[in-house]
Amino acid sequence: LEILYEDQDLMVINKARGLVVHPGAGNEKGTLVNAIMHHCGDSLSSINGVVRPGIVHRIDKDTSGLLMIAKNDRAHQSLARQLADHSITRVYHAIVYNNLKEDSGTIDRPIGRDPKNRLRQGVTDPERGRRAVTHYRVLERLGPFTYIEATLETGRTHQIRVHMAYINHPLLGDPVYGPKKKYPGVEGQMLHAKKLGFRHPLTDLYMEFDS
Repeated sequence: LEILYEDQDLMVINKARGLVVHPGAGNEKGTLVNAIMHHCGDSLSSINGVVRPGIVHRIDKDTSGLLMIAKNDRAHQSLARQLADHSITRVYHAIVYNNLKEDSGTIDRPIGRDPKNRLRQGVTDPERGRRAVTHYRVLERLGPFTYIEATLETGRTHQIRVHMAYINHPLLGDPVYGPKKKYPGVEGQMLHAKKLGFRHPLTDLYMEFDS
């Protein structure tokens, strides 16, 4: 575990790309939860049960970066409430295909399960999906690619991946929403959870971390 911060209420972890967050089909061991349980013992929130103790939010296996872990139920409830009211700062860096025309923009399109593929999410009509808002800005133009910063206003499954693919700028290295063919030298999707900010559940002080 790469722990950036830890106290009696919570931890902030920098997750490596390729690491699954919690056990599931085909991933019973070697997950982030297994490592957290080894580190913390019984000092984790119980709200998500024995499979996902302490997990307030998650990022994809092939996404690297910052995650917060709740070490008790009070902390979990506070952090979950902040997620629900969209007051948590979550900033990602990504490399996407093609040259974005604008220097910045906002994608406000609902996201729901793709009816043709249960493994995918997709932009859908409001009746079938949930509101999803992603703000993006260009950091650097890299010829056939663009290096961007994406800020989440909401937190839907695969939100950045779905939204960027929707505007024809899928993530480099994402075979689910982008080109199936691997780009030479690229392993995994180019998406990193760079910044995470929230109010501490006990002190109410704003804390922000950068990876």
